[in-house]
Amino acid sequence: MSSYDQLILILKSISESTKASTIGAVLKKLNHFGFSLIALLLVLPFMQPIPVGPISVIGGMTFAALGLQLLKQQKIPVLPKKILNISLQQHHWQKITQVCMFIIKVSKKITRPRLKNLVSSGLGLKCEGFILIAGGLLMAIPFGVLPLNNFFPGLAILFGALAQFEQDGLFILISFFWLIFSVFYFALFFLGIYLLGSEGINYLPEWLAHWT
Repeated sequence: MSSYDQLILILKSISESTKASTIGAVLKKLNHFGFSLIALLLVLPFMQPIPVGPISVIGGMTFAALGLQLLKQQKIPVLPKKILNISLQQHHWQKITQVCMFIIKVSKKITRPRLKNLVSSGLGLKCEGFILIAGGLLMAIPFGVLPLNNFFPGLAILFGALAQFEQDGLFILISFFWLIFSVFYFALFFLGIYLLGSEGINYLPEWLAHWT
Protein backbone atom coordinates (compact mmCIF):
# COMPACT_ATOMS: atom_id res chain seq x y z
CA MET A 1 0.00 0.00 0.00
CA SER A 2 1.41 3.41 -0.99
CA SER A 3 1.84 6.29 1.43
CA TYR A 4 -0.93 8.06 -0.44
CA ASP A 5 -3.38 5.19 0.18
CA GLN A 6 -2.40 4.98 3.84
CA LEU A 7 -2.98 8.69 4.34
CA ILE A 8 -6.38 8.60 2.66
CA LEU A 9 -7.44 5.70 4.90
CA ILE A 10 -6.31 7.59 8.00
CA LEU A 11 -8.18 10.72 6.94
CA LYS A 12 -11.33 8.68 6.24
CA SER A 13 -11.15 7.07 9.67
CA ILE A 14 -10.88 10.52 11.26
CA SER A 15 -13.80 11.78 9.19
CA GLU A 16 -15.99 8.79 10.04
CA SER A 17 -15.38 8.98 13.78
CA THR A 18 -18.62 9.40 15.72
CA LYS A 19 -17.18 11.36 18.63
CA ALA A 20 -15.27 14.58 19.22
CA SER A 21 -11.49 14.29 19.00
CA THR A 22 -8.68 16.50 20.23
CA ILE A 23 -6.07 17.88 17.87
CA GLY A 24 -3.43 15.88 19.73
CA ALA A 25 -5.31 12.60 19.22
CA VAL A 26 -5.70 13.28 15.51
CA LEU A 27 -2.02 14.12 15.10
CA LYS A 28 -1.13 10.80 16.74
CA LYS A 29 -3.26 9.00 14.15
CA LEU A 30 -1.59 10.93 11.34
CA ASN A 31 1.86 10.08 12.71
CA HIS A 32 4.56 11.50 10.40
CA PHE A 33 1.96 12.75 7.90
CA GLY A 34 1.01 15.42 10.46
CA PHE A 35 4.04 17.49 9.51
CA SER A 36 3.23 17.44 5.79
CA LEU A 37 -0.47 18.19 6.29
CA ILE A 38 0.18 21.10 8.67
CA ALA A 39 2.78 22.52 6.27
CA LEU A 40 0.40 22.12 3.32
CA LEU A 41 -2.53 23.83 5.03
CA LEU A 42 -0.42 26.63 6.54
CA VAL A 43 1.40 27.51 3.33
CA LEU A 44 -1.72 28.05 1.19
CA PRO A 45 -2.54 31.55 2.58
CA PHE A 46 0.98 32.69 1.66
CA MET A 47 0.64 31.66 -1.98
CA GLN A 48 -0.21 35.16 -3.19
CA PRO A 49 1.81 37.83 -5.05
CA ILE A 50 1.54 40.60 -2.44
CA PRO A 51 3.40 40.69 0.91
CA VAL A 52 1.30 39.81 3.97
CA GLY A 53 3.30 41.83 6.48
CA PRO A 54 4.19 40.55 9.96
CA ILE A 55 2.07 37.44 9.42
CA SER A 56 4.77 36.08 7.11
CA VAL A 57 7.30 36.33 9.95
CA ILE A 58 5.06 34.30 12.27
CA GLY A 59 4.27 31.78 9.54
CA GLY A 60 7.90 31.47 8.50
CA MET A 61 9.08 30.80 12.03
CA THR A 62 6.33 28.18 12.41
CA PHE A 63 7.59 26.33 9.32
CA ALA A 64 11.16 26.56 10.62
CA ALA A 65 10.07 25.12 13.99
CA LEU A 66 8.34 22.19 12.24
CA GLY A 67 11.47 21.56 10.19
CA LEU A 68 13.64 21.54 13.30
CA GLN A 69 11.33 18.97 14.89
CA LEU A 70 11.71 16.77 11.81
CA LEU A 71 15.49 16.97 12.05
CA LYS A 72 15.18 15.88 15.68
CA GLN A 73 13.10 12.93 14.40
CA GLN A 74 9.96 13.84 16.32
CA LYS A 75 7.24 11.36 15.40
CA ILE A 76 4.44 13.93 15.55
CA PRO A 77 4.43 17.74 15.49
CA VAL A 78 5.02 19.22 18.94
CA LEU A 79 2.50 22.00 19.54
CA PRO A 80 1.53 23.90 22.69
CA LYS A 81 -0.63 21.80 25.05
CA LYS A 82 -3.48 24.29 24.80
CA ILE A 83 -3.67 23.63 21.07
CA LEU A 84 -3.26 19.86 21.41
CA ASN A 85 -6.11 19.71 23.96
CA ILE A 86 -8.56 21.57 21.73
CA SER A 87 -11.48 19.24 20.97
CA LEU A 88 -13.38 19.54 17.69
CA GLN A 89 -16.73 17.99 16.90
CA GLN A 90 -17.05 15.34 14.22
CA HIS A 91 -18.55 17.70 11.61
CA HIS A 92 -15.54 20.00 11.98
CA TRP A 93 -13.14 17.15 11.35
CA GLN A 94 -15.23 16.12 8.35
CA LYS A 95 -14.75 19.52 6.73
CA ILE A 96 -11.02 19.60 7.50
CA THR A 97 -10.40 16.08 6.17
CA GLN A 98 -12.46 16.77 3.04
CA VAL A 99 -10.24 19.74 2.17
CA CYS A 100 -7.11 17.68 2.84
CA MET A 101 -8.31 14.75 0.73
CA PHE A 102 -9.25 17.06 -2.15
CA ILE A 103 -5.77 18.60 -2.25
CA ILE A 104 -4.09 15.20 -1.96
CA LYS A 105 -6.24 13.66 -4.71
CA VAL A 106 -5.39 16.56 -7.03
CA SER A 107 -1.69 16.10 -6.28
CA LYS A 108 -2.09 12.38 -7.05
CA LYS A 109 -2.61 13.29 -10.70
CA ILE A 110 0.86 14.84 -11.02
CA THR A 111 2.93 12.74 -8.59
CA ARG A 112 4.13 9.15 -8.54
CA PRO A 113 6.68 7.13 -6.56
CA ARG A 114 10.20 7.97 -7.77
CA LEU A 115 13.61 8.84 -6.29
CA LYS A 116 12.38 7.35 -3.02
CA ASN A 117 15.70 7.87 -1.26
CA LEU A 118 14.84 11.58 -1.04
CA VAL A 119 11.53 10.98 0.75
CA SER A 120 12.14 7.91 2.90
CA SER A 121 14.41 6.87 5.76
CA GLY A 122 16.69 9.33 7.55
CA LEU A 123 17.66 11.20 4.40
CA GLY A 124 14.02 11.90 3.59
CA LEU A 125 13.41 13.39 7.04
CA LYS A 126 16.51 15.56 6.70
CA CYS A 127 15.44 16.80 3.25
CA GLU A 128 11.92 17.67 4.39
CA GLY A 129 13.21 19.27 7.59
CA PHE A 130 15.76 21.37 5.70
CA ILE A 131 13.12 22.53 3.21
CA LEU A 132 10.79 23.65 6.00
CA ILE A 133 13.58 25.44 7.87
CA ALA A 134 15.08 27.15 4.83
CA GLY A 135 11.69 28.03 3.30
CA GLY A 136 10.40 29.28 6.64
CA LEU A 137 13.42 31.49 7.31
CA LEU A 138 13.30 32.95 3.79
CA MET A 139 9.59 33.64 4.22
CA ALA A 140 10.22 35.30 7.58
CA ILE A 141 12.54 37.97 6.12
CA PRO A 142 10.51 41.20 6.47
CA PHE A 143 10.87 42.66 2.96
CA GLY A 144 7.65 44.67 3.24
CA VAL A 145 7.27 45.88 -0.36
CA LEU A 146 8.90 43.10 -2.37
CA PRO A 147 6.26 41.23 -4.43
CA LEU A 148 6.29 37.43 -4.39
CA ASN A 149 8.60 37.38 -1.35
CA ASN A 150 6.36 34.75 0.27
CA PHE A 151 5.29 33.01 -2.92
CA PHE A 152 8.63 31.51 -3.99
CA PRO A 153 9.62 30.08 -0.56
CA GLY A 154 6.00 28.94 -0.27
CA LEU A 155 6.39 26.94 -3.49
CA ALA A 156 9.37 25.14 -1.95
CA ILE A 157 7.33 24.22 1.13
CA LEU A 158 4.32 23.24 -0.98
CA PHE A 159 6.27 20.84 -3.21
CA GLY A 160 8.08 19.46 -0.17
CA ALA A 161 4.76 18.60 1.48
CA LEU A 162 3.25 17.10 -1.68
CA ALA A 163 6.34 14.94 -2.14
CA GLN A 164 5.49 12.99 1.01
CA PHE A 165 1.99 11.96 -0.08
CA GLU A 166 3.14 9.84 -3.02
CA GLN A 167 6.81 9.36 -2.06
CA ASP A 168 7.83 11.54 -5.01
CA GLY A 169 11.50 12.47 -4.66
CA LEU A 170 11.34 14.57 -7.83
CA PHE A 171 9.19 17.06 -5.93
CA ILE A 172 11.96 17.32 -3.33
CA LEU A 173 14.34 18.37 -6.11
CA ILE A 174 11.76 20.90 -7.31
CA SER A 175 11.56 22.22 -3.75
CA PHE A 176 15.31 22.73 -3.67
CA PHE A 177 15.08 24.56 -7.00
CA TRP A 178 12.56 27.02 -5.54
CA LEU A 179 14.75 27.55 -2.49
CA ILE A 180 17.72 28.40 -4.72
CA PHE A 181 15.53 30.60 -6.90
CA SER A 182 14.23 32.42 -3.80
CA VAL A 183 17.79 33.18 -2.67
CA PHE A 184 18.65 34.43 -6.17
CA TYR A 185 15.49 36.57 -6.29
CA PHE A 186 16.19 38.14 -2.90
CA ALA A 187 19.86 38.70 -3.80
CA LEU A 188 18.80 40.62 -6.92
CA PHE A 189 16.55 42.78 -4.74
CA PHE A 190 19.36 43.61 -2.31
CA LEU A 191 21.76 44.23 -5.22
CA GLY A 192 19.25 46.66 -6.73
CA ILE A 193 18.93 48.49 -3.42
CA TYR A 194 22.73 48.69 -3.14
CA LEU A 195 23.16 50.03 -6.68
CA LEU A 196 20.42 52.62 -6.20
CA GLY A 197 22.03 53.69 -2.94
CA SER A 198 25.43 54.03 -4.61
CA GLU A 199 23.95 56.15 -7.38
CA GLY A 200 22.24 58.34 -4.82
CA ILE A 201 25.49 58.93 -2.96
CA ASN A 202 27.22 59.95 -6.21
CA TYR A 203 24.62 62.63 -6.85
CA LEU A 204 24.45 63.77 -3.22
CA PRO A 205 27.22 66.45 -3.43
CA GLU A 206 25.53 68.08 -6.45
CA TRP A 207 22.23 68.07 -4.61
CA LEU A 208 23.80 69.71 -1.57
CA ALA A 209 25.58 72.32 -3.72
CA HIS A 210 22.29 73.20 -5.38
CA TRP A 211 20.66 74.05 -2.06
CA THR A 212 23.60 75.93 -0.50
